[in-house]
Amino acid sequence: MDPAADRTDTPQGAGIRFDRVTVAYGGTTVLDALDLTVEPGEVMALLGPSGSGKTTALRAVAGFVRPASGRVMIGGRDVTDLPPYKRGIGMVVQQYALFPHLRVDQNVAFGLKARRTPRGRIAARVTEALEMTGMAGYARRYPRELSGGQQQRVAIARALAIRPGVLLLDEPLSALDARLRSGMLAELSRLHRELPDVSILYVTHDQIEALTLADRIAVLDQARLQDCGTPHELYRTPRTEFTATFVGNANLLRVRAGEPGSVSLDATTLRVTAPDDASTGPAAGAEATLCVRPHALRITDAKATGPAAGSPEAAAVPGANILHGTVTDVQWRGHTHRLLVEAHGHELRADVGDLRQPPRVGDDVALTFDAEDGVLLPAGLAGGVPVG
Repeated sequence: MDPAADRTDTPQGAGIRFDRVTVAYGGTTVLDALDLTVEPGEVMALLGPSGSGKTTALRAVAGFVRPASGRVMIGGRDVTDLPPYKRGIGMVVQQYALFPHLRVDQNVAFGLKARRTPRGRIAARVTEALEMTGMAGYARRYPRELSGGQQQRVAIARALAIRPGVLLLDEPLSALDARLRSGMLAELSRLHRELPDVSILYVTHDQIEALTLADRIAVLDQARLQDCGTPHELYRTPRTEFTATFVGNANLLRVRAGEPGSVSLDATTLRVTAPDDASTGPAAGAEATLCVRPHALRITDAKATGPAAGSPEAAAVPGANILHGTVTDVQWRGHTHRLLVEAHGHELRADVGDLRQPPRVGDDVALTFDAEDGVLLPAGLAGGVPVG
């Protein structure tokens, strides 16, 4: 049976549109003018710390909270004033919310019965949903007889059984251990490949989940949208300091802008990636922030007394961005060594691989990075940014 067939409430290929949605509780704004589009068939992760507004955004789509202003659209239809059961969505929450007194097949059938699906179709739809989630052999068991990962699969099967055009996932893996979480991420990726027309809104505070599963990530903080883009875009070229530090680890260095593609740190000149739009970058001489990921820093053979980066002598050296510093800590992490290095008034983190002879605390080291790995954050984007 075609999983996309027989979908009634929400049209096939439905997307989600937040049209400047604001939600407030008791005079406190918990979601501030969210303007965001989830394309049909797209997996959009809402990523942010606790209290950032991401769960509130999902609940606004589900119909569990009423916006103070703005509109919520699903499949081009304004659903702002519709109750949850008329929105044609599937939803999975972190507590699973399975009925303990019902068997697995009865739990999965619950939503179908609530929608008054013809009895002759329910059994086939339940079997289909359980097979998609790998739980067909557990149909007669009760939730108490399942592991946490199996219960989560049942919750997903129940959401998929109604064949929603939109699937909402609210921290669905937070209660699982690391091994089960990794396995469920793979299962969710597989399910999305099998249901390419289903739009998924995935709420998480875990950057690994977002980077692994999402087509795009919307980063929220303090009730506002801070950034939005593909995982590669947000990791390689973050638009704000918050994005740089929340999506992956980042070294943020206070520098002074020079000509396009260069900055100065103390008396050292560094080559960096300039913003695509020169008008958004800082003017020459202005203070700016340079983002360098820890894995981009490498130990170089340059001596502490060697040529300064940007000098004529260093210009002939490949990867001549050189930072001199002193090791303050060495952490072995199995496949890498994390070095903490005090350099130019900053504490830098460098993930340099599993070194046979790592430096010791107090040693002088020289670190280098490639120009394309140094991202100069655009000026004027420290807060929320308008992203369609």
